[in-house]
Formats: sequence, C-alpha cells, structure tokens
Amino acid sequence: MPEFIYNHKVYYNPVEFAMDQIGGTWKMPILWRLKDKVLRFSEFKKTMPKITDKMLTTQLRELEKNGFINRKVYPVVPPKVEYTITEKGLRAIPIIDAIRIYGQGLMKEAGITVE
Repeated sequence: MPEFIYNHKVYYNPVEFAMDQIGGTWKMPILWRLKDKVLRFSEFKKTMPKITDKMLTTQLRELEKNGFINRKVYPVVPPKVEYTITEKGLRAIPIIDAIRIYGQGLMKEAGITVE
C-alpha cells in the first residue's frame, strides 16, 4: 500500500492509521468503559486511578475530535459533562475485545496471573 497523509502526518498502512486513532495506553480502555454506559470525568477516574487528569482530558479530546465519543455539557452549576460512545466508537469494540482476548492468552503463556 502506498503511504498517505492525514492531518499532516504520514502513514504507511491502515493498521498504523487505526492504532494512531485508538491505540496507546488509555484510548481503548476509555472506549471499553463507554461501550455499555454514559460516564462522567470523575467516573473514569474511579475506574482508571493511574491516569492523570491531564492525560484523561487529552485522550477524551482526541477521541471526541476523531468521532469515537460524544461530549455533552449540561448548562448547570457546577458544570455537568457526560461522555458517550458513537457508532464509530462501537465499531472499534470488537477489535478491542479481540486484542483483550489475545493479550490474556499471551499473559497466560507468560505465566502472568492477575486477580
């Protein structure tokens, strides 16, 4: 496949492009948590305690910009913001599930057990 440019970045194949969209440490876990419910920022923090506020904000903004999630701000005091997964985000869930299953198999082969 020939290289292509998207948003001023050169990509060499569709896997690289997809991983840029949903890869990294936090984007797939964010999408996974949104697959069945609406979440607020504080709810992400409770289930992902190792992520910093800045990193969570950055990842949420990127996922929103790329059309994987929606952000809804309610005009109340204090501000209420909810995140939901889009149809595009839902299409990523089977991929994430396959990667999770593959990762669990690799962990088992390596003798890694997690409670």
